[in-house]
Amino acid sequence: MPRSQDFNRLPGAMSERPLLMIPGPIEVSPAVLRAFSRPPPGHGQPFVVKAFGDSLSRMREVWRAGEGAQPFMVAGSGTLAMDMAAVNLLDPGDEALLVDTGYFADRMRLVLEHRGVKVHTVVSPPGERPELEEVEAALDACAAKALFATHVDTSTGVLVDPAGLAALARSRGVLSVFDGVCATGAESFEMSEWGADVYFTASQKAMGLPPGLALFVAGARAMEASRTRRTPCPLYLDWNVWLPIMETHEAGSMSYFATPATNLVVAAEVALDEILSDRLDGLEGVDARIERHARTGRAMRAAWAHMGLGVVPASDAHCANTLSAVRYPAGVDASLVGRIVERGVIVAAGLHPAMADRYFRVGHMGYVTTRPDLLRRTIRAVGDALGAGGCAVDTVGAVDAAMKELGSRAVAV
Repeated sequence: MPRSQDFNRLPGAMSERPLLMIPGPIEVSPAVLRAFSRPPPGHGQPFVVKAFGDSLSRMREVWRAGEGAQPFMVAGSGTLAMDMAAVNLLDPGDEALLVDTGYFADRMRLVLEHRGVKVHTVVSPPGERPELEEVEAALDACAAKALFATHVDTSTGVLVDPAGLAALARSRGVLSVFDGVCATGAESFEMSEWGADVYFTASQKAMGLPPGLALFVAGARAMEASRTRRTPCPLYLDWNVWLPIMETHEAGSMSYFATPATNLVVAAEVALDEILSDRLDGLEGVDARIERHARTGRAMRAAWAHMGLGVVPASDAHCANTLSAVRYPAGVDASLVGRIVERGVIVAAGLHPAMADRYFRVGHMGYVTTRPDLLRRTIRAVGDALGAGGCAVDTVGAVDAAMKELGSRAVAV
């Protein structure tokens, strides 16, 4: 048997392989895995064309974007989506305001600077987020054409207030662009109602897919900015090159510019349908999926608190529901991550350069939010690993605290 198959015991019996609980890539549902795990289809095959078009339409629903907004699905990573936003909206010499809450805000700054944009930054210490008044003052002090913010920073687990930021930007005629890579499909985002101009993500997070797709929706103001920019951008990054491809597929026909990631396109139709068909305690679709993640986030924070573990975000209002950035207790170091992995659960080390050796990260988004047994397994692995390192915690009590927050109807129907 090939080594990769021996390690993972494919196709998916989770009791026989490590459970992936990093903040992306994530575990995907059996239905998504079946859709993805097929011989690569041709991009002109009718079922692929249909999946592409249906996925674009469903993105508009998940984004709460309205009929006038334009969805895009392009082979690439979340960083590709960042690049596309920067080069389509801004010309060299333009100014932008960046709300900095962690590592991926720094990534956005690099992307903007590579475009020749002058970047103004509003930054706060790790675990905190700038107040809206600080952002307002910074907007008034510069000539920004666009405001960029990370909805949930994967390095810190900090959640910003996208509604407030979008309103500030719109009140000053500034475009608002949100990195939703660790948020889309899991945290509340009302693109049309809030007047946000661009919201982008990557497939491997709460969208519930393997890595490889950059997914984003651009509003009317953003599309107009892309048409009126002064400086050309690389061909693959140009929204206006991709626009007819997206429009044709959504209309039910095939159009070609570059070969799409066909396995992912087919799986995307399934993943988006799972979001829109979710049901939980009287809620449906996106509302149910957001509540499912909110309940999971509370459950995991309850477990860490019962173990006496702190988190990086400074308050509950700053905490994302898609991941936990958990501080090491006194006397425990980064070797804890390895001990957790030895117990069959893969978690991630800290990422923020100012404190990477002081915390670890646990992702809890997508499919695992429908599986309380996998959440219990994760909590037990962390508790047992702490105990093996000489830091005794009440693992059973932590699991009970989490399950109480989840409630009896946590499993998807």
